[in-house]
Amino acid sequence: MSLSVAIQMDPIERIRIAGDTGFALMLEAQARGHTLYTYTPDKLSMRDGRVTAPMRPVTVRDAEGDHFTAGAEEKLDLSTLDVVLLRQDPPFDMAYVTTTHMLERIHPKTLVVNNPTEVRNAPEKIFVTHFPELMPPTLITRDRAEIEAFRDEHGEIVMKPLYGHGGATVFKTSRTDPNFGSLFDLFSNLFREPWVVQGFIKEVSEGDVRGGAARPTDLSKKELEICEAIGPELSRRGLLLVGIDVIHGKLTEINVTAPTGVRAIKKLGGPDLAAQLWDVIESKR
Repeated sequence: MSLSVAIQMDPIERIRIAGDTGFALMLEAQARGHTLYTYTPDKLSMRDGRVTAPMRPVTVRDAEGDHFTAGAEEKLDLSTLDVVLLRQDPPFDMAYVTTTHMLERIHPKTLVVNNPTEVRNAPEKIFVTHFPELMPPTLITRDRAEIEAFRDEHGEIVMKPLYGHGGATVFKTSRTDPNFGSLFDLFSNLFREPWVVQGFIKEVSEGDVRGGAARPTDLSKKELEICEAIGPELSRRGLLLVGIDVIHGKLTEINVTAPTGVRAIKKLGGPDLAAQLWDVIESKR
């Protein structure tokens, strides 16, 4: 079975292939005989309900600095393709949300991975709150009094933007921190949406299991329980490729936009998740 596959992604020229999960998925798809196209999300258009984008057919190879060859750009109707991989990096802003509205016009006739409706409905720091029993104490607000009361209760807290990514703008503060007022003002000026405030987990210094610095590890009983608890809901929503952030047995985020780590997992002797995902995609086609 040969599938036509488009990857909605950041410019392929700029990716760092050694750790790029989207590239791993492209390599596996090509090895299976599928035809690949790439386009950037800003190129999407919708006219009278028809979703199109100028795309380039590409071949890929695992050679840093010489990792792809692209053909001539052509405008394609996304509904004529078999699969679209939603792989551009956050921020999860209104531009990102708009692409999900467009892509849901073609899904599931064209299989979009992950399901664009559920990507939109599952912001990573909000979706996780469906599982409060697995999380550290968590508050979502921009109200100063609520944050101060939460800080008084838990002592040390972490504040981060609700739609932030990559660990950017994450601050730790405490009951006696003289910089709290300035930090609150900074967040107020930078972000219009609420913030995520969580009780600080001191064991973060022992290593958080997020893949930021990949190393081999055995999953704990608690981490396996987290996966078993959230798996059915992810499956129900059509979220096929998902990453989670776990710190000392506490679930802090569920990443559904552009999960990463697939290449590192395989390199460290773990399962070939790219192959497993394509097995699932092919079964759905």
